[in-house]
Amino acid sequence: MATTVTVSGPIFDGRADAALHEASREIGESVAEIGAVMVRANLAGTLRNETPIYRTRVHADAEGAGWQIWDGGMVYGPWLEGTGSRNRTTRFKGYATFRRTVGAIQAKAGQIGDNVMARYLGRMQ
Repeated sequence: MATTVTVSGPIFDGRADAALHEASREIGESVAEIGAVMVRANLAGTLRNETPIYRTRVHADAEGAGWQIWDGGMVYGPWLEGTGSRNRTTRFKGYATFRRTVGAIQAKAGQIGDNVMARYLGRMQ
């Protein structure tokens, strides 16, 4: 006696896998974009004698398989952050804005991921 099993649905035809990959990409992008907004907001309250040039250059970019939040390579970015070689020889030790914002971004990442996944779960069922 032979038994026949027929499988169908998103898990078996690849739709669930495609939705998962798309959700993963969107989560990374959303976390990076929201993180860039958070860094710019922190810079607005931190920088003394601010001109908006540096703050407006902070953005999120796709980097390899992930995302990065950066200042577009501004030459004085490391000095403002406190990671440049000049910070070792001057009184100014930097604002550490990016480093201070990391924890806040990580704290929001789970909720951002949950919100994105809620939109994709219907495609996976």
